[in-house]
Amino acid sequence: MKIFINILVFLAIALILFNVTLLDFRNPFQGDSVVAFIGIAASFCAVMILLIFKMSKRIEEKTNGK
Repeated sequence: MKIFINILVFLAIALILFNVTLLDFRNPFQGDSVVAFIGIAASFCAVMILLIFKMSKRIEEKTNGK
């Protein structure tokens, strides 16, 4: 499970980097830049959720005495 979560975090970070390359800094709220902003926000949320899940699993292991 730990490896799977790490792979998902890596893929979400890769999506953030890919979407940053799609941004048009001259017109950030037109065309594909809006889609890129949405992709960056969604990937950032996915990373945060996965890191929270990873921490909760670590806390669960400590409380169960494993």
